[in-house]
Amino acid sequence: MPIASPDVYAEMLDRAKAGAFAYPAINVTSSQTLNAALRGFADAESDGIIQVSTGGAEYLSGPTIKDMVTGSVAFAAYAREVAAKYPVNIALHTDHCPKDKLDKFVRPLIAISKERVAKGLDPLFQSHMWDGSAVPLDENLRIAEELLADCAAARIVLEIEVGVVGGEEDGIVGAIDEKLYSTVEDGLATAAALGLGEKGRYMAAMTFGNVHGVYKPGNVKLRPEILKEIQDAVGAKYGREKPLNLVFHGGSGSLLTEIRETLDYGVVKMNVDTDTQYAFTRPVAGHMFANYDGVLKIDGEVGNKKAYDPRAWGKLAEEGMAKRVLHACQDLRSAGTR
Repeated sequence: MPIASPDVYAEMLDRAKAGAFAYPAINVTSSQTLNAALRGFADAESDGIIQVSTGGAEYLSGPTIKDMVTGSVAFAAYAREVAAKYPVNIALHTDHCPKDKLDKFVRPLIAISKERVAKGLDPLFQSHMWDGSAVPLDENLRIAEELLADCAAARIVLEIEVGVVGGEEDGIVGAIDEKLYSTVEDGLATAAALGLGEKGRYMAAMTFGNVHGVYKPGNVKLRPEILKEIQDAVGAKYGREKPLNLVFHGGSGSLLTEIRETLDYGVVKMNVDTDTQYAFTRPVAGHMFANYDGVLKIDGEVGNKKAYDPRAWGKLAEEGMAKRVLHACQDLRSAGTR
């Protein structure tokens, strides 16, 4: 199937909330990790979201070029070609974009999509994230309102973050303090500024103790009930049930029970990066250790081309990551919903 159109993406998100499941949003940094994500979604019989961060976009342009827009455009073009061969719908998304990178990342990509839509084409990406967690809430929502108008004109879904995700991702550091927990007042302010769809579609990453990085289950102190409190308050004011489309960031140290609870409160997208990074790299490490005398030319020998051919260990890496994507779909109850 082709990359999801704006209408298909909207239907995906609506179906997820109605069915109390969420799509894994898989971060990728290469054609190999993209292929692994596609395979994982297909194996799970789940539609899905594939995304690039600012660092991932730079890397995709080439580690000496480091141009986020170039990398993003190249990624989207490649993804359109290969995703068409898979029996699932895939939405393309850009991950955390702080204020100082908006003019170098998200805004140029929105402009490209506006040009495409004016020509009768679909937007380049189906959604973009504005990460305003480092600025005051009023500034965060003011910028979000501006971006939402631009995104709506380009038929793009906007994602925002209200509150702070702790830990570090791509150089963006969130302190581990009371800002890890969004409030009912934050949710009401968001709805007042951005509406509930009439100004354009958006998703909101409300924080409830989320932390980026690697943590053992139970070490991250989540309070999923915060999401229910926010949904209930906003819903009561506007006469809507679960009015917000919510996003779950920093889920690597989460218990399955906590993940599943958030789905019942309106989470439709959950970012998955740390776990898939390891799932991709671990089989490569195993191959190198098991075949060290083949991948290295030891004591003047010639090694074993079949062992050091990048396709040999690359296939193992992709298989490992695809299995982790399948696992994520099962955890988020999207498996079998295609």
